[in-house]
Amino acid sequence: MSIADWVQQYLDTSTPFFIYVALGAIVFIETGILIAFFLPGDSILFAAGLIAATRDDTNIVFLVTIIFIAAFLGDQVGYVLGRKYGRAYLEKRSSPRIERMVKRSEDFYEKYGWSAVILARFYPWIRTFMPPIAGIGKMNYYGFLTSNILGALMWGVGLTLVGFYAASIPVVKNAAYVIAFSFIALSVVFGFRTWRKDRRDREASIT
Repeated sequence: MSIADWVQQYLDTSTPFFIYVALGAIVFIETGILIAFFLPGDSILFAAGLIAATRDDTNIVFLVTIIFIAAFLGDQVGYVLGRKYGRAYLEKRSSPRIERMVKRSEDFYEKYGWSAVILARFYPWIRTFMPPIAGIGKMNYYGFLTSNILGALMWGVGLTLVGFYAASIPVVKNAAYVIAFSFIALSVVFGFRTWRKDRRDREASIT
């Protein structure tokens, strides 16, 4: 079962409480634990907003609050782990693909500085590695805190509300589930394409 199928089945059959818990866990895991960099967070947030708009038993204010807290705490955990354990934290999970993601994140951080933590939220994979990279780079804690808060608002709350208010358009509302899971499926497809490209680049570098 794909991620899109799982989310669709879960949202269709679950109570609001478990929807809140599941979405909060997905957002936290993607932003706070390196092993979950493959999760299509952007699409899941947009889908969550669409689904909330079509269910009378789901409170959008509570939903975005949970998502904001999860996104904020996820980045905080990543930052603390990077700052406390340094590069050894990344090397324990090292693989050619992760090394490339780390290099991209480091370049992104060097280029954008404080803004990198905010902008990285909108870049699949990089958003997972940016917090520990900022911690390893000894980014000022209060600087990271403010950028983390703003990033969690813009990404977590923002994308969810975009999906929620998009459902106010009649055509979108009538096809909310189809649109939501199409976004998730596209995220999975683009993620797979990126993985394939990385693999080809790695094989080319070996030869």
